[in-house]
Amino acid sequence: MATEIERKFLVRSDAWREQVQHSEHYVQGYLANTRLSSIRVRVTDDQGWLNIKRAVPGVERDEYDYSIPADDARELLASLCEGHLIEKTRYSVRCAEQLWEIDVFEGDNAGLTIAEIELKSPAQTFERPIWLGEEISHDLRYYNNMLAMHPYKNWS
Repeated sequence: MATEIERKFLVRSDAWREQVQHSEHYVQGYLANTRLSSIRVRVTDDQGWLNIKRAVPGVERDEYDYSIPADDARELLASLCEGHLIEKTRYSVRCAEQLWEIDVFEGDNAGLTIAEIELKSPAQTFERPIWLGEEISHDLRYYNNMLAMHPYKNWS
């Protein structure tokens, strides 16, 4: 079992784009969302993943991640997912020696951009880039499994 320690933030400007090192397009959907866990399938052009996370709000949760064939992932997305599919491009950005992942959402969640940083401990400090906005680590609306059920386009 792995423990994910991650903090999430809204992004307030495009200044991060100057520091992009890599990008990848994802399509993901949820096979199950329960009060205990979420089970997600994700695919890029040539790789698929099955991911299981403990459903707890906050910055620290158990996570299991398994590589699966891309064709299997596409089949699962087409036939077994609940709610809306999540489409996004993830950008890897290095800032002050730390790796940030910036998700620019498309489709039903277009207009939403979220920055995430994985930490070694919940108390770890980090430098806040100038483009970083409000922290949303504890706001369940911004979790991908919730965006699949209640897309950003439907928010008031």
